[in-house]
Amino acid sequence: MRFKDRSRKWGKDWYNVFTTELKTIFSDSGVMIIFFLAGLAYPLIYGIIYGGGVVEDTPVAIVDNSCSPSSRRFIRKLDATAEIRAAYRCTGMEEAERLMQQRKVNGIVFFPEDYEDAIVSRRQGTVSVYADMSSFLYYKNLLMAANRVMLDEMHDIQTSRYSEAGITGQTASRLVQAIPYDENIRYNPGFAYNVFFLPAALMLVIQQTMFYGMSMLSGTAWENRRRLVNKDKGAAVTLTGRGAAYFLIYIGLGVYVSMLVPAIFGLPQNGRPGDILALLLLYIAACVAFSLTFSSLIRHRETVFVLFLFLSPVCLFLTGFSWPESAFPQFWRLFSYIFPSTFAARGFINMNSAGCTLSMTAVQMKALAIQAVIYSISAWYCTRAARDRAPLPDTGTGPLPPKD
Repeated sequence: MRFKDRSRKWGKDWYNVFTTELKTIFSDSGVMIIFFLAGLAYPLIYGIIYGGGVVEDTPVAIVDNSCSPSSRRFIRKLDATAEIRAAYRCTGMEEAERLMQQRKVNGIVFFPEDYEDAIVSRRQGTVSVYADMSSFLYYKNLLMAANRVMLDEMHDIQTSRYSEAGITGQTASRLVQAIPYDENIRYNPGFAYNVFFLPAALMLVIQQTMFYGMSMLSGTAWENRRRLVNKDKGAAVTLTGRGAAYFLIYIGLGVYVSMLVPAIFGLPQNGRPGDILALLLLYIAACVAFSLTFSSLIRHRETVFVLFLFLSPVCLFLTGFSWPESAFPQFWRLFSYIFPSTFAARGFINMNSAGCTLSMTAVQMKALAIQAVIYSISAWYCTRAARDRAPLPDTGTGPLPPKD
């Protein structure tokens, strides 16, 4: 067969696989819900939930069993912070817990009886805080306010102790704070939760919806003894044809998630559109290969919902949006390299929030390229294996009717 004829046949087979995969996707209502309803709605839901980004004057209940000058000074400073408001003074924890159950407060600050005595006797004084975890913003506010006041109190206590020892003025200040510093928080000075949470969640939506949609198709095919791979067509034709169908769908979803949603909710958009698009294309390619590889292991349609509950929070935190990668245990650092979302989220945050260019995110881009190559090879082997073990002969690339 001449090269021209082979090329024509290859192109015809590829187009047949491509169009049949699209028909398979659009004929499955469950996959359509995951791809389009979840892909379009989840970013909006996240943006609406965390749209404010910052909560101020969170009401808290104060339980002051110490009733001392030190505890009262601590409470005044807490009430003066922008994060929380001392809404109630309670006589005991029972009353404070009841207020929290009634949703009148979102946190409790507790001072034990020996708080003043511990400070005077140069022991460690303890202040306990309890937060309403119905929203992470309540926990953040309470913890940040308590930490700031605690650091300020420690500064005053140390200065007072040096003064008692006869050390005053600049000498005492240098001992308390040997290296003066100013707080300068770039990119998110207001500690808005949506600014550092949403970019990671948006990138994760692309990977998770694609993987779950493919897995549903794979599970359905195995349950009904149907095939998604044509035995008469090459693995390369099948792989590139199926992959192109998902790539085409997710180009539009990816632009919506990475450019339109941040604009809707006023997130920082400091990255250049061309750089973000380049990252997006590489990320989608890695996700397609990743999903083609691992979806071939799914044997039941319902498995997708179990994976959703287990994998989504894990993948989200492995992006490092809330905990630096340098603090990851070795196992979790290596485990995070399995998922394309790990590098895509970091690159997208660097671009959109910090204004980094492609050269500045070269590490993430290279990692995504390596993942795309490795998962493409593994997907090719999985495609060959699926083609060879297909239970029924067929004449097309799409699902066959159930076996009698």
